[in-house]
Amino acid sequence: MTTIRPFRSRDSASEHVTERRLPRYTARQVRLPMQILGSAETMERETYWAEHSHPTHELLWRDNGVGTVTIGARTWTITPPLGMWIPAGVPHSGWTPAGVVVNAAQFDVDDSPISDAPTAVRIHPLLRLLLARLQTLDPRSESYALTEAMILDVISPAEHEVLLHRPTAELLAPIVETALTDPSDPTTLQEWAARLGTSPRTITRAFTAETGLGFNRWVTTARIHRAITLIGLGSEIPDAAADVGYASASAFTTACRRITGTTPANLRAEMPPTRLSV
Repeated sequence: MTTIRPFRSRDSASEHVTERRLPRYTARQVRLPMQILGSAETMERETYWAEHSHPTHELLWRDNGVGTVTIGARTWTITPPLGMWIPAGVPHSGWTPAGVVVNAAQFDVDDSPISDAPTAVRIHPLLRLLLARLQTLDPRSESYALTEAMILDVISPAEHEVLLHRPTAELLAPIVETALTDPSDPTTLQEWAARLGTSPRTITRAFTAETGLGFNRWVTTARIHRAITLIGLGSEIPDAAADVGYASASAFTTACRRITGTTPANLRAEMPPTRLSV
């Protein structure tokens, strides 16, 4: 029988940042003695998880603050109302700030109530309550089995997700790097085309081919992706808006609603802030 080895952690350049390394498993390499096994850990330091994979399906969610999951070139933002479903055997990495409680539930591979592909999950109040209740019960009890069945019945994909697909085309590298390191950068599509010696149409085609989004939509998504993280770390909404290049609250609200399906104020209300250790 395969035994899961504990992760090995080591400090990065900052004494307040930890990198964790977990094993890589294929689907079904280790089986659960129950349908769902939950866990929770309070992160004392900002933490990065190197790429790894689980033998079970995994659901990640937060009660406060933010986090990210990266699979290949795609990065999802986790918030209290948005969890993340990762199928068994799918390599992924992650990040979370200090002070956040990282909730996780491992699902037996014979039960796949969500999707065979990574996807965001709406963590509505009933699902959150059931997931929390599971950790208080004896796994051998009838109540545990009933709670598992209820979780499998109510869990479902989210209507919206905060997903940023990072294109890898060499032509787009300067644009991507600028958007991720300085999302307030105001360079327009036409200005980038002139700078890179190409046409706006060529840039748009390259973005669409890899991400399904045109230049403007992709840049907006990168900005909102960063803004949500800033809000989750404690920034006020006007400050987060300015940090990602929005001169007015109304423009920021419109962009946020377009990408996430809700407003910054609603996100803030659902996302008690967590501050990074410094």
